[in-house]
Amino acid sequence: MAFTSPLERVVPGRLVGERDALAQQLDFHRATLLTKLDGLDDETLRRPMTASGLSLLGLVKHLAATEHGWFLKIYGGVAEPDLFETDEEFRVEPGETADVLVGQYVRISERCRAVVAAGELDDVVTTPWGAEVNLRAILIHLVQETARHNGHADIIRESIDGATGH
Repeated sequence: MAFTSPLERVVPGRLVGERDALAQQLDFHRATLLTKLDGLDDETLRRPMTASGLSLLGLVKHLAATEHGWFLKIYGGVAEPDLFETDEEFRVEPGETADVLVGQYVRISERCRAVVAAGELDDVVTTPWGAEVNLRAILIHLVQETARHNGHADIIRESIDGATGH
């Protein structure tokens, strides 16, 4: 069965404040990633496309873990285990389907959106490695991280079926 993104891609506002600009950019890039999966079946989405084994679903898995770590655990202080048992969050395991991983990404994004909405951009937290960081820097990091991986997704998708411009 072909994948269809559960998210609608909304172009970010151009005359909005800093908080809305950052949040809208992140939402845009989240939706862009899932749009790049449209029309592909589970087997194709999990197919390793690089020497390191990177796949489209691996990117989704990684970004879910990244948001969970930064927004929920580090900024939000939520005491829960990491999403995945290994550090190989780019690698898709046999039981991890598109429905499972995309569903997890969407749910994590929703939780992160709520944590960000309740915070202030200047709120400072200390990372597990001892660095101080504010919510603004975390948002900027996640925007660039997601956008960078969308570039990887562009290349992977074009390699699969020649599709560009998703």
